[in-house]
Amino acid sequence: MSFSERIKAYAHQLGFDLVGITPATAPPNGQAYSDWITQGFAGEMGYLERHVEKRRHPDYVLPGVRSLIVVAMNYRCPDAEAIPDDRHRGKIAQYARGLDYHDVMKEKLLTMLEYIQREADKPVQGKVYVDTGPILERDFAERAGLGWYGKHTNLIHKRLGSWLLLGEVLVDLALDYDRPATAHCGTCTRCIEACPTEAIVAPYVVDARRCISYHTIELKGRIPDTYRSMMGNRILGCDDCQDVCPWNRRAPVTQEPTFLPRPWTEMPGLIELLQLTPEAFRTTFKGSPIKRTKRRGLLRNVAVALGNTKDPNAVPALIEALDDEEPLVRGHVAWALGQIGDDRAFAALEQARQTEIDPNVLDEIEKALH
Repeated sequence: MSFSERIKAYAHQLGFDLVGITPATAPPNGQAYSDWITQGFAGEMGYLERHVEKRRHPDYVLPGVRSLIVVAMNYRCPDAEAIPDDRHRGKIAQYARGLDYHDVMKEKLLTMLEYIQREADKPVQGKVYVDTGPILERDFAERAGLGWYGKHTNLIHKRLGSWLLLGEVLVDLALDYDRPATAHCGTCTRCIEACPTEAIVAPYVVDARRCISYHTIELKGRIPDTYRSMMGNRILGCDDCQDVCPWNRRAPVTQEPTFLPRPWTEMPGLIELLQLTPEAFRTTFKGSPIKRTKRRGLLRNVAVALGNTKDPNAVPALIEALDDEEPLVRGHVAWALGQIGDDRAFAALEQARQTEIDPNVLDEIEKALH
């Protein structure tokens, strides 16, 4: 067994579902990323605009790098058949229902790098990344044979579908390289048609500024009015484009126990979430990807979802949240009350207008009242 084969075998032992190896040369379609940035499709994700050339050239990241070992883990959750999918419960993207994949995968990748350094016949320099480094990981994953770049921009594997989380080990070691994957989307456009905000502006191109995942996770300020009603009850991320993908029809459930849903991430009640104190948020979502939104971001999203229910039963909880410590939350609560629009909601907004001092919240209140 060659060293490359041993590395792959060890990766599978660690729990990685897919592993491939590719040379550390610039991917052939790296220019597409630069074009995407130039068109402004990254929105307010300024970190994506930094180190554009470094993302295309791994030797800028690790001088002398020769190979990338690219891995993937399946995160598909089991269907929540026992939990009703109704407007009063929040939808959370599948990747965020378990523990934070960054932590889970990084630990495994570091163990894998240690194995390579221990077993190689010469000293090896290396680095590991999970979604956070300046690496065009989907491009390298495709070239390493893990799958192809779908029209929804997620990597797709014939057996596992697109429920894949990616990571890389960079090493200054020549290895045996895999053949690139071939594309199998054909003429299918289901993902494009299913996107509730038409964020997939062309095959293989997503305008993040229109994407619900961007608005509920990456965007730190107010959600544009245009997209609030389109969010429905999605409070963190959106899986619509993946849900309709034919390659996901028979995708297996993850075998990684840390990716399985927790009781508080599988269709949680919206009113209960809106009432989370800062301490309760920290305790409930410790070790979860949801913590990235911070409490103010999550409750902002929850307020929008409650507004979209147009249910008068949500008014008391929303009125209470008009006193939240975060202006971002109060502003979106005002919008939600305006969407429901019964007498209690308008009376609470009128009262809040007399005491609110934050100009952004006042603006939301004024719009809600008119």
